[in-house]
Amino acid sequence: MSPILEVRNLQTHFFTKAGVLKAVDGVSFEIGAGEIIGLVGESGSGKSITGFSILGLVDEPGRIVGGQILFKGQDLTTLAPADMQKMRGSRIAMIFQDPMMTLNPVLRIETQMIEAIQTHDSSVGKDEARQRSRDALGLVGISSPEERMRAYPHQFSGGMRQRVSIAIAMLNRPDLIIADEPTTALDVTIQGQVIHEMQKLCRKTRTALLWITHDLAVVAGISNRICVMYAGRVVEQGPNEALIGKPMHPYTNGLLGSVPSQNRRGEPLQQIEGIVPSLLNLPAGCAFENRCSNALPECRQSAPEEVTMDDQRILRCFNRMK
Repeated sequence: MSPILEVRNLQTHFFTKAGVLKAVDGVSFEIGAGEIIGLVGESGSGKSITGFSILGLVDEPGRIVGGQILFKGQDLTTLAPADMQKMRGSRIAMIFQDPMMTLNPVLRIETQMIEAIQTHDSSVGKDEARQRSRDALGLVGISSPEERMRAYPHQFSGGMRQRVSIAIAMLNRPDLIIADEPTTALDVTIQGQVIHEMQKLCRKTRTALLWITHDLAVVAGISNRICVMYAGRVVEQGPNEALIGKPMHPYTNGLLGSVPSQNRRGEPLQQIEGIVPSLLNLPAGCAFENRCSNALPECRQSAPEEVTMDDQRILRCFNRMK
């Protein structure tokens, strides 16, 4: 079966007075129907810009300068702005970290949900749109949806607002949802509930989900496969169990070492020494070389190419961890 989304050698650069900032520099991955892919990395790694690029939401001075974004076989980079606008919210939806970026504070939830449906399908009557909205709220675990639809966003807790955002994203039964740090601002209990609801929805509706986060612990519990980004590139990607159980890139290993674990109770968390190099002036070699304790001479001379391993893992590293 063909994947819902194929990102091929995506390059998104920002053209600033200081120079060209390579926020996304040759990123490739794919997502199948019902699959959940985790896109992980530190702040500034390019993961959110990857999501915005897919949706055509990169503003000047940034722009896509290379690669393809194939959605069900159609290259989104070639679409006219009006066609891309029709695609957003109907076939592809996004959930933001702050639900108030999605919700209008002065409109009732009901009004916003009905409008989200009728904007993309004018043939849907108000009664049908209201029923679909009520069903969507029930799917994400909001009790008494008929009553809650008449509330305003400020009458919901942070976790409930995020559930409403997820329900709105699901309204038009999209093929793909991009979730950008959707649980970062929530407490651990609510975070777990939202993740559980998203997993159920993807299984039930066969919706593909790209989960963007800096938290490897969160993505380990929800995803089928994980892509680890560093300095604009995917440095390691593969099945969840293989990547978590046996990381091969030193950066992935460092991220895992910084996550609290019952196996290391009482031990200090690991830190990745150094800082991410400037994306305006990336080194000729591996971008992680200045922070890697296992760097080889060739790491300073040229950037490693992608290599596919026996376990279907894709890796960019000269000195693979065993």
